[in-house]
Amino acid sequence: MADVYEVTIWARGVLQDMEGRHLSLLLANSADKDGKFVQAWDNYADLPDRVGVPLRKYARISDEEIEMRYEYENDNPQLSIVMDDTIVKGIDILNGMEKGGALVVNTTRSPEEILKFIPNSDLLRTVVCVDATGIAGACTMEDIDFMGSEGGVEAAEVGTGMSAPLVGAAAKATERLTLDSLVAVTANKEGVKEGYEKAVVKSL
Repeated sequence: MADVYEVTIWARGVLQDMEGRHLSLLLANSADKDGKFVQAWDNYADLPDRVGVPLRKYARISDEEIEMRYEYENDNPQLSIVMDDTIVKGIDILNGMEKGGALVVNTTRSPEEILKFIPNSDLLRTVVCVDATGIAGACTMEDIDFMGSEGGVEAAEVGTGMSAPLVGAAAKATERLTLDSLVAVTANKEGVKEGYEKAVVKSL
């Protein structure tokens, strides 16, 4: 079976559903631009239509064709991206991760502060923190796309909000992503660059 790099994205229902979807698309689209095989999708076991409920999105990247088309969750994510830092407290955001993984968190806190809330932080090789909300600007109800993601066409450009600085920060967490390709596929190109530049990295 192909060596597949798995990414799990943690977000909150309704308010971050669209940005979470865009984040998974940006990861996949940029890797596709680099000639990789990719997948990006939602987790239908979660309830994205409930305000604030934790939900997940996924992406997979590989140098070879990905055969695991009907496995709807990532069993062994190498990268976890958290769009709301309150999710790190009380939820196993590293579920399935093997030692040597990476974590990206949208937060104003330092990596050291975030690590205090993660009991299995010994699995991590890298923690990256970035204030994606501050870079992108606070979301208003007018910014939210309530359209379902299955079979639909995006009503908004992909990567205008917090997903842009988050993918920029993700490029500092893994060599599987290239900044140039992320900028190329994201609507808010300056947001990607600013997220990359302002991301705080801690190696463990």
